[in-house]
Amino acid sequence: MSEEHLKQLEKISEEDADDSQINPDENVDEDSDDGSMSLTNHLEELRSRIIKCLISVGICSCFTFSFVEEIMHYISKPAGKLYFMQPSEAFFTYLKVAVVAGFLISLPVIFYHIWRFFLPALTKSERGILGLIVPISVLLFFGGLAFSFFLVLPAGIRFFMGFGGEDLEALFSVNKYFDFVIAFVLPFGFVFELPLIITILGKLGILTSQFLQRYRKIVFFLSFVIGAIITPTPDVFTQSMIAIPMILLYEIGYLIVKYILRN
Repeated sequence: MSEEHLKQLEKISEEDADDSQINPDENVDEDSDDGSMSLTNHLEELRSRIIKCLISVGICSCFTFSFVEEIMHYISKPAGKLYFMQPSEAFFTYLKVAVVAGFLISLPVIFYHIWRFFLPALTKSERGILGLIVPISVLLFFGGLAFSFFLVLPAGIRFFMGFGGEDLEALFSVNKYFDFVIAFVLPFGFVFELPLIITILGKLGILTSQFLQRYRKIVFFLSFVIGAIITPTPDVFTQSMIAIPMILLYEIGYLIVKYILRN
């Protein structure tokens, strides 16, 4: 074989070797089109969404801090005038109020980023279901907060203030009062998620209408027990204001599973 033929063969082999090399970036693009991601990419996306949620809470907290006196005036209406026992108590309580209010305002953003994080792992039908669950869960949560603040909290405050008298005057610390309001109101937000939880479990086939009907009496009893645990007041009226909504929410979930899901 001549030297010229050898050079041509070497040139052809070099071209074939260049063509056989695969660009790793192209593989990543193809995988990303399919929705698959590596563990590192998942962690990076989770970190990015957590940072975005924290930024949203921070921005909303700065916004609510400019109205913190109006917010505190509205929150303190059931108790009346509040007092602070330490020089820095009012300031740090205002910060706490602003952060909590900022967090509540940011809940739609937080739920959106949770939905977006799980979106690549869901099918098309699951995406539609989750797209409905997110706004409904937010509405139910705020509905529970509103129910507790406007109906249950004033009754609880009146009960505690009823222990006062001529020799015992109620002086509520602003920090302790706000902690009491948070501990009193927030559980209702989660309680009002009950029909949504029942619907999801029914959709997954974990709960059936027969199961919910069979244990209805036990749920009624546990509702009053939970009401006694959640409420810091021992009176039956306040406990009933928690137990009765839980029973009604349970019944709503039961009706959804039976007549809509037909499970």
